[in-house]
Amino acid sequence: MPTPVLRLPTHEDVVAARNNIRGLAIRTPLLRLTADIPCTQIYLKLENLQPLGSFKIRPALNALKSMDVQRLRRGVLTASAGNFGLGLVFAARQIGVPVTVVVPDGSAKTKADALTELGAKVIRLPFEEWWQVLTGRSFAGEVGVFVHPVAESAVIAGNATIGAEIIEDQPDIDAVVVPFGGGGLACGIGSVFRRLKPDVRMIIAESEAAQPAAAALANDRPVKVPHLQSFVDGMGSTTVLEEMWPLVRQMVDQATCASFTQITEAICLLARRHHIIAEAAGAASVASAMSGQAGKGNIVCIISGGNIDAPKLGAILNGQSPF
Repeated sequence: MPTPVLRLPTHEDVVAARNNIRGLAIRTPLLRLTADIPCTQIYLKLENLQPLGSFKIRPALNALKSMDVQRLRRGVLTASAGNFGLGLVFAARQIGVPVTVVVPDGSAKTKADALTELGAKVIRLPFEEWWQVLTGRSFAGEVGVFVHPVAESAVIAGNATIGAEIIEDQPDIDAVVVPFGGGGLACGIGSVFRRLKPDVRMIIAESEAAQPAAAALANDRPVKVPHLQSFVDGMGSTTVLEEMWPLVRQMVDQATCASFTQITEAICLLARRHHIIAEAAGAASVASAMSGQAGKGNIVCIISGGNIDAPKLGAILNGQSPF
């Protein structure tokens, strides 16, 4: 299959996306984190409060609402660690079409269970086979329209609505820290800041489980890196997607790496001080900012999701290892 050509969303694209998600996705709050960090104030964009627990409802809604309904009558298919699948199920239910979600075997049980409960067909595969579905945009025997969780222009535009809200709520920003899975979230949010506030630093947070974006930025091209299965199940892969690389290179100023320990500490901090439940990928942005990797000033951290398995959350809050 030819590599699709993606584009960054225009102002008009973001306005259209905001209209497409209005009344279904919520405008999430921007909360000031209670933390004593010299010369630094951290703000939390709480996408974990979205219906079904992650920002993915925004791009999923915008993607489906940007398509001809007749094209979707046989259903939709995606490859997702869980959150985009949940967002797609939510969006598809608005128009009455079935959804098939291919998930990697390391995905959180709570996400896969929620997909099944919502009526999706769930197919679980080993990570390498799942990655082939993601990059190949198809799965043998499934006839639905494939909606990519990252590399779709409408998906990126849906993510950009987060950036628009941040600027409206807190225009005085020095940096935004975004968890990096495939780059769709960072590129969407970054496109708004590049257009309206180009001096704001766009920083991505990866974990020690996998650092494909840092490797790509260091080599000026996507390269393959090791990928460890871990409790950080919502982000991380073996490489930056070829079709996403031109946008990532434009949008990202810096890549940071949060250790597993730093991420568990961030999960505990969010839960104990603000009663915020964040999954590991969602807390990675805070972990990077708290460790000083994002610099000083007013820093916005995207809490991308809160779908963490209860036993893992319990272990973390009790000081036990989830990995």
